Amino acid sequence: MFVDVAKIYVKAGDGGHGCVSFRREKYVPFGGPDGGDGGRGGDVIFKVDPNMRTLLDFKYQKKYEAQRGENGGTNNKFGKDGEDLIIKVPAGTVIKDAESGRIMADLVDEGQEFVVCKGGRGGRGNSRFATPTRQAPNFAEPGMPGEERWVTLELKLLADVGLIGFPNVGKSTILSMVTGAKPKIANYHFTTLTPNLGVVDMQGIKSFVLADIPGLIEGAHEGVGLGIDFLRHVERTKVLIHVIDASGIEGRDPIDDFYKINEELKLYSEKLSKKPQVVVANKCDIPGSEENVKRLREELSKHGIEVFEVSAATNKGLKEVMFYVSNMLDNIVEEKEDYEVYVPEEKRFTYTIRRDDDGAYVIEGSFVDRLLLSVNIYDSESLKYFHKVLEKRGIIEELKKMGIQDGDLVRMNDFEFEFVE
Repeated sequence: MFVDVAKIYVKAGDGGHGCVSFRREKYVPFGGPDGGDGGRGGDVIFKVDPNMRTLLDFKYQKKYEAQRGENGGTNNKFGKDGEDLIIKVPAGTVIKDAESGRIMADLVDEGQEFVVCKGGRGGRGNSRFATPTRQAPNFAEPGMPGEERWVTLELKLLADVGLIGFPNVGKSTILSMVTGAKPKIANYHFTTLTPNLGVVDMQGIKSFVLADIPGLIEGAHEGVGLGIDFLRHVERTKVLIHVIDASGIEGRDPIDDFYKINEELKLYSEKLSKKPQVVVANKCDIPGSEENVKRLREELSKHGIEVFEVSAATNKGLKEVMFYVSNMLDNIVEEKEDYEVYVPEEKRFTYTIRRDDDGAYVIEGSFVDRLLLSVNIYDSESLKYFHKVLEKRGIIEELKKMGIQDGDLVRMNDFEFEFVE
């Protein structure tokens, strides 16, 4: 099954908590704090695997989480860092932030890696908080949470040349004749439902990768037919082979076919419409095709586009096309795709202050959640540290500006205290 789009949830590992511990050794009175730091959480990393061809694996597993860091231990033992989670993807995978739809990375080279979520930092143990005036801190820091987000994976095939055109014009037959690929071939529209790849390796021709893109029709850029699903696979190609039914056996005019398909390319992407093209007038073994080929050559000579007369069914003229395209590829300077890389903001610990109906000042937010994890309300040293953090963060000053008075109630989640200046 060919799957080229997937949406998954990724989460880096949380940092381990710092440890609260004191030395308990014989003949060592007042040994002091010896709580170690927590380990760092593992990152989530995408890595290109040359053996993968689709995003099928992500159809069945949607959630990926890296290992969290271990908590710190006694005797100043640091917690073990969490292992990074490496997610393998095929070459050509574009990673987008699902919320904004913006590109975070484009992975095209074998072994290329991208860190999509960074692991949380480990919390500091109580030995880190020892000072000359605070010699027995009875508190430690909790680990920082790892980053998490939903991402969309989009696969764009890595092919040098793409076969485009209306359905049933012979694209799959051409692919089967010039490569070892065995696509489904039948005399009806949309026989090809997924892109097919093959390597052109003929004597006297420098090999290249050829992609057969499912047939396009009018409105493809808006999702009509199969176009919107697979037009993205043409974006990375350097040359387009535009296959046209020269026989007109289905009642369409070959010249109209050329302009209609190119209009769809332009509406989907201006850059796509400017790619070098070669026109292959197929089914020339059918009587009556000669006049259409002549008309095509006259019309497309205005655009400087070469027209080849072929019969995919009998292999007539295909080697000449492949030789011409191979020479075109040698003269094309590959350009790197230019896009703005989206870097999500680092997760900030924020808070808000509001006045509740009962007159209490309510402080809430992720900053509060994390601070309360590190506070031991039954320890005076811990409460002094708690007050120092509030002061350093500017919360005390904000409360004063809001008009707080001595004795007013301050509420932080389930923890309440009276304000005293």
